[in-house]
Amino acid sequence: MYTDLWNHALALYARPGVETACLEVQAMEGDVCLLLCATWLQARAVTFSDERAQALHAIAGSWQHDVVAPLRRLRQQWRTPAQHDPHLAALREQLKGLELQAEKTLLQRLQTCAQQWPGGSHEPTDDWLDRLAPAQARGHDALVSLRVAAAALQEAEDGA
Repeated sequence: MYTDLWNHALALYARPGVETACLEVQAMEGDVCLLLCATWLQARAVTFSDERAQALHAIAGSWQHDVVAPLRRLRQQWRTPAQHDPHLAALREQLKGLELQAEKTLLQRLQTCAQQWPGGSHEPTDDWLDRLAPAQARGHDALVSLRVAAAALQEAEDGA
């Protein structure tokens, strides 16, 4: 099992279907970093609580709103014009790098918050993924895909 959230997120995101599933939930106003954090917490068998979920939402909400979302909007806004302007295309790639760095920073902040929570619970830990996803994404195929990929990653890590 990956002990840090960043490496867990990279390994999970690289699995087939995960990028698509994350983007589908993002289109439903979901926070991909929270989803990846949810799968990490589930893998660590951290017991869910509303207070913990609120703490994670508080960290993610302002960072997504103030930092990640503006970078993403600008990158998306430049998609078409950058196809015909190599200088803008280069700037767009730099912007994409900044967006990724902002998401990495958010994952580090989420990990710092959650590191203090004990893992390895033998009690049912509830479904972090379902609880951190937006209401409109609950029960959606994208969450099922994420759950399956996270379980496969966990299985692969446990077998390694």
